[in-house]
Amino acid sequence: MEITFYGHATFKVVSPGGVKILIDPWLSNPQAPAEVDRGPYDLILITHAHGDHLGDVLELARDEATEVVAIHEIQQYLSARGIPRVTGMNIGGSYEVRGLRITMVPALHSSSFPDGSYGGEACGFVVRLEDGRSFYHAGDTGLFQDMALIGELYAPEVVFLPIGSHYVMGPREAARACELLKPRLVIPMHYGTFPLLTGTPEELERELSSRGLSLEVRALSPGESLRYGA
Repeated sequence: MEITFYGHATFKVVSPGGVKILIDPWLSNPQAPAEVDRGPYDLILITHAHGDHLGDVLELARDEATEVVAIHEIQQYLSARGIPRVTGMNIGGSYEVRGLRITMVPALHSSSFPDGSYGGEACGFVVRLEDGRSFYHAGDTGLFQDMALIGELYAPEVVFLPIGSHYVMGPREAARACELLKPRLVIPMHYGTFPLLTGTPEELERELSSRGLSLEVRALSPGESLRYGA
């Protein structure tokens, strides 16, 4: 798969079969590079309804070719605003589409729409690709013990974990999450966008080392891509 970081918690992932996925589509975030891929995308996954994750979906999902996948309440919100293809899910469910299997897993976080109304539960996604490998985008979350079950059931090789602290896990908690998930590669996210998000990849590496974990950490600069599993 090819992974591109667009800042904050926004990632483009292109699967081995060429399916183009955008996760938490805030392409106008303060960290975003000057040039971003504005689609059309095959799939847009949304972890929760806060504006820094719902992002620019109302613009990006107008194309009939693009399918949005989100929790039920976000499906209703987007459908009411004329987004043509939205598939609603709920936590624990899986959805097979375009040769992928998308599983919605819990996240510990709040969720509300821009007007303050309830946005459904926050979630993360585990996506199993055509070659059998899986990645896990945790969304905004605190640490929770059931990450061990996510690791046991879905064995994600690549995990995108928040490390900024204040609103999400910090580096110490993210290192413990890696201990539970047992990935091969961790890509930190949701740090440095605003002054309150103080966690750093260097702190994460130190916390992992203190736990005797030697997995790879790749802190991508906004706009940077990597290929995994080639």
